[in-house]
Amino acid sequence: MRRVLGVDWWFRDGRTGRITVAQAPNIPLWIFIATVVARVFVSNGSGRTALNWIATLSLGWWSLDELFRGVNPWRRLLGLVVAGFLVTALFR
Repeated sequence: MRRVLGVDWWFRDGRTGRITVAQAPNIPLWIFIATVVARVFVSNGSGRTALNWIATLSLGWWSLDELFRGVNPWRRLLGLVVAGFLVTALFR
């Protein structure tokens, strides 16, 4: 049944052979998390704008990294979805 649903193909890490759905945050994702937390403490103004840009750029960095270097198709698709969301949000 797993082969029919493609679980192995979607979620198996090609390097280690293990199933990988989520991973520990890497540098761009830590930067994004830090900016989201910092925005709670910064009122409106240029500081808030800078944090918004840093958050957007770091999430874009993360999504492109996942898209091109993700360990399995699931991680690459996740990167593509987030990148698509960011591009859509930028054109609104």
